Amino acid sequence: MTIWIAVGIFVLILSWIIFTYNSLVFYKNEVQNAWKQIDVQLKRRHDLIPNMVSVVKGYMAYERDILERVISARAMALSSSGVRARAACESQLTQALQGLFAVMENYPVLKSVESVMELQEELKSTENKIAFSRQFYNDLVANLRTKIEVFPNNIIAGLFGFGKAEYYSAEEDDRLRPPAQTVNRP
Repeated sequence: MTIWIAVGIFVLILSWIIFTYNSLVFYKNEVQNAWKQIDVQLKRRHDLIPNMVSVVKGYMAYERDILERVISARAMALSSSGVRARAACESQLTQALQGLFAVMENYPVLKSVESVMELQEELKSTENKIAFSRQFYNDLVANLRTKIEVFPNNIIAGLFGFGKAEYYSAEEDDRLRPPAQTVNRP
């Protein structure tokens, strides 16, 4: 009788370990998938930027510095790795794009070029998808972190080396910076 109780307890503990391990793997894979979804949207944005720059540069002869900032920020974003570094570089790229869009408002001829308007709309749509993907990623990171931190899951997480994922967050100066405004030329 005592042996059956011991076997029962062993089976329960083993079942709990297996269930906890599998749920941690599930959450970890969900976070990785969400990161890949962000990566897909960022790649789409990175692919659209050269098209936008090449189309508008003929019209914006006096705005080379803004175009160069966009190109430079894109290059930095493409070469960055890791969640924190990527978030910082993508934030700089977003600011550069906002500056480009603000300056484009001063060129009425650009508003009549259909390809420019289509590219701008695609970029804005992609920005919205990126924002949604970031939010979804951060929600999954929060779920994983909670799963790892609660007792007794933290024991299993520690035994099998599950680590906390990083949040995709804005840099401090981005939170303090007011939104880009339209620049008016005399």
